[in-house]
Amino acid sequence: MKKNKKELFTDYIDKGLSQSRNSIFPSGFYWGAATSAHQVEGGNHNDWSEWELKNAKIKAQIAKNNPPVGGWPEFILESYPNPLQEENYISGICCDHYNKYEEDFDIAKSLGHNAHRFSIEWSRIEPEEGKFNEKEIEHYRKVILALKKKGLEPFVTLWHWTLPLWLAEKKGVRNRNFPKYFERYVSKIADKFGSEIKYWMIINEPEIYSLNAYFRGRWVPQRRGIFSFYWTIRKLIKAHKLAYKAIKKIDTSSVVGSVCNLSDFKSSEGVINVLLRVFFERFWNHYFLRNVKNYLDCIGLNFYFHNRIDYGLNKNTNEVISDVGWDLHPEDIEDVLKDLKRYHKPIFITESGLADKKDEDRAWFIKETVEAISRALSANVDVRGYFHWSLLDNFEWDKGFWPRFGLVEIDYKTMERKIRKSAWEYKKIIENSK
Repeated sequence: MKKNKKELFTDYIDKGLSQSRNSIFPSGFYWGAATSAHQVEGGNHNDWSEWELKNAKIKAQIAKNNPPVGGWPEFILESYPNPLQEENYISGICCDHYNKYEEDFDIAKSLGHNAHRFSIEWSRIEPEEGKFNEKEIEHYRKVILALKKKGLEPFVTLWHWTLPLWLAEKKGVRNRNFPKYFERYVSKIADKFGSEIKYWMIINEPEIYSLNAYFRGRWVPQRRGIFSFYWTIRKLIKAHKLAYKAIKKIDTSSVVGSVCNLSDFKSSEGVINVLLRVFFERFWNHYFLRNVKNYLDCIGLNFYFHNRIDYGLNKNTNEVISDVGWDLHPEDIEDVLKDLKRYHKPIFITESGLADKKDEDRAWFIKETVEAISRALSANVDVRGYFHWSLLDNFEWDKGFWPRFGLVEIDYKTMERKIRKSAWEYKKIIENSK
């Protein structure tokens, strides 16, 4: 019988699993954590920041009127900001990473990281159509140089969902010229930083963005419909291809990919369940990758979800769950990695993590993930890096600040950083994997 979360974590500590040696990891493997600009920088002015201001009061009221089963836990409500407060849903100054990046990279270095994934905020670079802000370009140059000076390999994400206001007013991703607008922005960044960046991730989670923004209607711009979802994915496929060629034109030695959020689908017995699993694996996990496979040097994998199919999706047991209710099966990343072998591309795990304010399960989660990666390596899967989500507690999009994903805890009143115990366990794992 599967143990509950307390038993799993107790076993982890009692057996001293962080001390085991993971010699299967190759020399030069990248260990680190990830962030995204809008979720940590603060002071952004884009389509999301405008949406937050308009919807914060509504979202706080929804949280009051529709609490999770059993009500909001006291340990969530005692934190600031919490889901019942309007300020929870406004990114504002966020973690002030825009000004504190040096301090945050020093922390990452102290935790044994040798790489860091971050994103560049398009709305800072091109606040007006066709007009590029050299001051903000210089800011990101300083960010890149700070990482390299500390021995952290920069992994740059070019688009993590937020749009400049001028583009949002033109219908954003659905604009017929979106791929060209994106290509122009990417060309500018590649031209400015091409000599300093080796690893580029063009688009973050095109399927998640399209699902929540253009099918479910939960995210900006809150469109709904299967055709809206499909055409958004098609636009992002074209944008990826144009961006790939733009980067390669400037530096053919660059390693260029995009990041997909892939699920581990498991099916109960029965022909219908098996057919559903095959369909969702083929569509959800492979549609984007299949269409850009000739424009990829590597694959970025974000892994969060185990999805059991039993005459429907998400029929999960939920025996071990995160603070946001996600069923935790870190070991299942092994099967997803093995499935990606079909593309014959190097794989970087660009995100994998959990909301865990009490820091009860994060060390176990990381250890289970790393052991699953080692098994995939033993099966000759070409995995070259692991980035935990996230380095810092951050602004979690429509949920706001209350979910705590960070290796580093943020006090949102003082901006004080506090390294969580699990971050030190992660450091032990890194040290024992060299």
